[in-house]
Amino acid sequence: MMNRRHFLKTVGAAALTFGVLGMSNPQPRKKPNFLFILVDDLGWTDLGCFGSSFYETPNIDRLCKESMKFTNAYAACPVCSPTRASIMAGKYPARIGTTDYFGGIQPDEAKKRAKYNKPLLPAPYRDQLPLEEVTIAEALKEGGYTTFFAGKWHLGKTSEFWPEHQGFDVNKGGWAKGSPHGPGKYFVPYGNPRLEDGPKGEHLPDRLATETVRFITENQDKPFLAYLSFYSVHVPLMAREDLKQKYEQKREKLELQAKWGQEGECQVRLIQEHAVYAGMVEAMDQACGKVLDALNKLKLEDNTVVFFMSDNGGLSTAEGHPTSNLPLRAGKGWLYEGGIREPVIVKWPGVARPGSVCSQPVTSTDFYPTMLEIADLPAKPRQHIDGKSWVPLLKGDEKIDRGPLFWHYPHYGNQGGSPGSAIRDGDWKLIIWYEDNRQELYNLKDDIGEHKNLITKNPEIADKLYGKLQAWLKEVKAKMPSPNPNTK
Repeated sequence: MMNRRHFLKTVGAAALTFGVLGMSNPQPRKKPNFLFILVDDLGWTDLGCFGSSFYETPNIDRLCKESMKFTNAYAACPVCSPTRASIMAGKYPARIGTTDYFGGIQPDEAKKRAKYNKPLLPAPYRDQLPLEEVTIAEALKEGGYTTFFAGKWHLGKTSEFWPEHQGFDVNKGGWAKGSPHGPGKYFVPYGNPRLEDGPKGEHLPDRLATETVRFITENQDKPFLAYLSFYSVHVPLMAREDLKQKYEQKREKLELQAKWGQEGECQVRLIQEHAVYAGMVEAMDQACGKVLDALNKLKLEDNTVVFFMSDNGGLSTAEGHPTSNLPLRAGKGWLYEGGIREPVIVKWPGVARPGSVCSQPVTSTDFYPTMLEIADLPAKPRQHIDGKSWVPLLKGDEKIDRGPLFWHYPHYGNQGGSPGSAIRDGDWKLIIWYEDNRQELYNLKDDIGEHKNLITKNPEIADKLYGKLQAWLKEVKAKMPSPNPNTK
């Protein structure tokens, strides 16, 4: 009979042998999937989890409870195309030259327009995402990912600049236009060369969700990037009739009425009560729920990292003024917080603590290096030169050495904003307006609504921020607006 000492020695040797064999043949770790949800024109407070009491977003609110919520997250520009380019390239729009929405007026065109009477001509800009940029989709594709795009692209006029030529294996609906331009707009017929029409009455956000679910289902055994880029909640203001009626009744029950303020020459909405817009928000939320539920049903939820954000601030000063961004100032098209601060949510199962909140200032250029690090893929530092990985934040570190955030918007926005640049460093934010070189300084910790211009009280802080901003503008070779020769 084997004595106890000999038995333990034999078991120990077997265990050691098994361990060595296990180490020499490790099971490959399955790469995480990515679902990136980008909403168009959604304001910072347009979700229940970010403070709205009128719009109903139960699916996104549920996602937020399972995620880390970023309260000081920013778009790289107050309008859409530049921010979208910053996500794809990991660079500030000023560095790429993509500083206005693709379709905005160029300086030579402005000069020729008899009715163009602005003091400045806008800066020239590139109206496509250059093919030489290695997009995040291309980087993930190199790393073995299958890639999918659905919805709004708006990063190039002609088809050679569309998603299928920028790293995406599948493109459902991404083309030149920045909003639904077809005869049915948000309903069939779409008139979209990259999205065939569905049955009568089909609603665009639901269709995009259906296409995303189909892709995920067909590729569930591979690592994937599913990039769901809604056209919602961009104009035209158009909701499903059932949701429109729901919010008309809710508005009446709550006895809500429109209230208005003034931002420059523009009226600005001060209360959320627009029934059609509310219906658009909820339809978008339902579409998100459809995709999130599919991840759960397919048992992919625990291995899928979900990102959620908007591309610029809510539309509050023009084009129907459908939402209010209070307590933030102004909205889309402006360098005030209402135009650039975004609702950002990141779910990383097993890593980011559910229900946690991060107040670190971050921006849209940061998604690129964050996703590469999560996927354990090599960085492309010459590409995402303006991005900083959030992985330490998602793992629970309170801060990263992010440095200042910058904005350069040398254009007149359709929503009333004028050419300017801005910097945020810590709690301080400086804006320069180029029409008269006026400067505004705000402490966002004490004054999130940017009501108190502290430029005369804190000149030394303003000078320091001004120097950093000028150095950055020089580094990225930022294009500047110029005097309009036709204006006296």
